[in-house]
Amino acid sequence: MSQEILVTPEHRGERLDLFLTSQLPEESRSRLQALIKEGHVTLNGKKMRCCDKVATGDLFFLTKQEQKAPAGAFAEEIPVSVLYEDEDLIVVDKPAGMVVHLAPHHEQGTLVNALLHHWKEGSQLSQGSASFRPGIVHRLDKETSGCIMVAKNDVTHTALAASFAERTIKKTYLAIVEGKPRQRQGKITLPIGRHPVQRLKMTTRRPPSGREAITDYEVLATTTTHSLVACFPHTGRMHQIRVHLQQLGFPIVGDALYGKRADWHRHLLHAWKIEFTHPRSKEKKIVEAPIPKDFEFVPWLIS
Repeated sequence: MSQEILVTPEHRGERLDLFLTSQLPEESRSRLQALIKEGHVTLNGKKMRCCDKVATGDLFFLTKQEQKAPAGAFAEEIPVSVLYEDEDLIVVDKPAGMVVHLAPHHEQGTLVNALLHHWKEGSQLSQGSASFRPGIVHRLDKETSGCIMVAKNDVTHTALAASFAERTIKKTYLAIVEGKPRQRQGKITLPIGRHPVQRLKMTTRRPPSGREAITDYEVLATTTTHSLVACFPHTGRMHQIRVHLQQLGFPIVGDALYGKRADWHRHLLHAWKIEFTHPRSKEKKIVEAPIPKDFEFVPWLIS
């Protein structure tokens, strides 16, 4: 498997290993350094060194052996913060830094590993997905914290999946962004598709390459340098909120892929609330995840 990674002006002069780490957040720096040393990163056919400086317009080729997701998951004793639970479903507060389900390079420490331990080796989780992601109806990025729904049976799984597809489940995210949007609220309707060069990155693209993506937003509080923004996605495109806020001119703080990592260990995006109609009882449910501590770097933003 090979990837092309283009250097844009804001990254010129960076060390190659640091640049690649910012562009490939799913890979560790040590893993990328090993790939560079093994000759898997080239520029114009030339093998590179970790300390090489990158220049605007450089197009690096990264080659690595493609890995398949594991066939099945296993239980691990990992703490789980349950926000809501009944006989049909669970809503968990996923911590930042935890991958939702097994994938290449992420075979342990995932939310699924934790769920399998706490819910009897998966016997109380739906089998509506692949064997490596029992119960999982939707996902959050690794660095995104907050509410995620898990189905306990296949009937609930099917019903929730349909609700997501029909856009009847309302999600509210909180993001701390760089700068201060001029409008207090608005709607972003830019289609989103895969970046033509940086394949792990999404970007705004015209149809048919780009698919419909809609995000409402409201600015809740501001300082001279940052803003707290509530986001209400109506669609579920990969990296949707991160891409839309970047295109608005206000990238999320700590977003290595669409902004700047700086001194942050993750992007400050939190799945704050989820509102849904319960598949069995038909009651309206609203579940809220506590504000994470790293959102409090500007204390008065959070009331």
